[in-house]
Amino acid sequence: MLTFLGFAMIATFLVLIMMKKMSPIAALVLIPALFCVFAGKSAHLGDYVIDGVGKLAPTAAMLMFAIVYFGVMIDVGLFDPIVRGILRFCKADPVRVVVGTAVLAAIVSLDGDGSTTFMITVSAMYPLYKRLGLSLVVMTGVAATANGVMNTLPWGGPTARAATALKVDASDIFVPMIPALAVGLLFVFGLAYVLGLKERRRIGTLTMPGEGSERPAEEVAEPAEERLLVATATGSADAGTAAAKAGSAGSGGPRGPVTPAEPGAPASRTGGGSDSGADLASGPAPGPASLPAPHEDGFQGLDPRRPTLRPRLYWFNAGLTVALLAAMIMELLPIPVLFLLGAALALTVNFPHMPDQKARIAAHADNVLNVAGMVFAAAVFTGVLSGTGMVKHMADWLVGVVPEGMGPHMALVTGLLSLPLTYFMSNDGFYFGVLPVLAEAGAAHGVSPLEIARAALVGQALHMSSPLVPAVYVLVGMARVEFGDHTRFTVKWAALTSLVVLGAGMLFGII
Repeated sequence: MLTFLGFAMIATFLVLIMMKKMSPIAALVLIPALFCVFAGKSAHLGDYVIDGVGKLAPTAAMLMFAIVYFGVMIDVGLFDPIVRGILRFCKADPVRVVVGTAVLAAIVSLDGDGSTTFMITVSAMYPLYKRLGLSLVVMTGVAATANGVMNTLPWGGPTARAATALKVDASDIFVPMIPALAVGLLFVFGLAYVLGLKERRRIGTLTMPGEGSERPAEEVAEPAEERLLVATATGSADAGTAAAKAGSAGSGGPRGPVTPAEPGAPASRTGGGSDSGADLASGPAPGPASLPAPHEDGFQGLDPRRPTLRPRLYWFNAGLTVALLAAMIMELLPIPVLFLLGAALALTVNFPHMPDQKARIAAHADNVLNVAGMVFAAAVFTGVLSGTGMVKHMADWLVGVVPEGMGPHMALVTGLLSLPLTYFMSNDGFYFGVLPVLAEAGAAHGVSPLEIARAALVGQALHMSSPLVPAVYVLVGMARVEFGDHTRFTVKWAALTSLVVLGAGMLFGII
């Protein structure tokens, strides 16, 4: 009964948020409360919620102060050189932009923290996506999948959990997995290339007037985030009104090159064909778009003239960030404490005046509130799943349905099970609750714990888009994307990436 209720609760939650019948926060709270009543344990609902909140409170605190810390680092310009390099590579080509998103997310993921990765990636790429009219769910999907592959780093969490649960060395798990993970990351880059081609076909590329070559993005858009591209598609009253208000000289018409009347007119979008069957990732297909006049300072993704920049403190901020990440890896203090201290120090040194500190905190308050709210709402969901015993019954049922003849192939079974289980469960629940059972079953057939542990990592690409992962709410919140839209688009690609990693691991004899 509890097994059925557990799967039904998860299915109900996913269906309602993907159909946009409920907001994620409301669904995370009300649906588990309702199923707790169905399970006949409504009297214990308060205990389950308090227990869930207690377990997730450190995560909420970590995310709150991590958002403040990295928000300040973004404000003062710590990541501007990386962003400029990526955007210089991207130019105004949708293919380069999407591939650049995957590369940037993978590089920043080296710190082992998903929320950090998403904050930096979205802050850098969001303005460019908006100006070029690219799909934002492509950005969130690519970033989440790239981060999921990189989340298997020994200091990222899953590898350490697997090593602890099975009492093996983390390096013995991770190092042999590097070739398979590299294949997975290359697959993400290839996926980004394909999605970029689709976006290029949908909206075309930007060209200089009178030239056939692509025009770099830093030459065609202004740094202020509010100055977005103005679509002037034929028959679109809204677009036409917006164009008039913006003083755009573009004209609507069939998709294709738009020739400016005079030299020096705004750059125009060319290429692409009609795509009336565009899916969720594509969204409405815009017509040719006129761009704002070039700005002398160029477009850097992050406003290069923002008053919060602190170039004289660049090396201090870089050293502080490196020291913070090193302390996290060495586990000198709990991560929430490290970010609390880091945020306080960053604010004090970069903004010594109290009004400036308050302004920086207020600037990031929306993200802090949204993420903290999601985490505490998720505490209701996880609290009910664990407290009622649904998670244990679901895991036992899944392990029990594995045919006896699959015993010698328990590494493959573990890899396949890691996809749904790490999506529907927390990493703690899977690695500490289910993995030991799978390892014991494998040991009875001569499968080593190391093979089981490596196979258990392959589901992380999908796990990073799970509604139980707090960092994903940072991603969709900052990107202004509906969680249901992100889920619908990302799950299939993330699951395919996980299967690629699993296949590569088996091909190389790692799993």
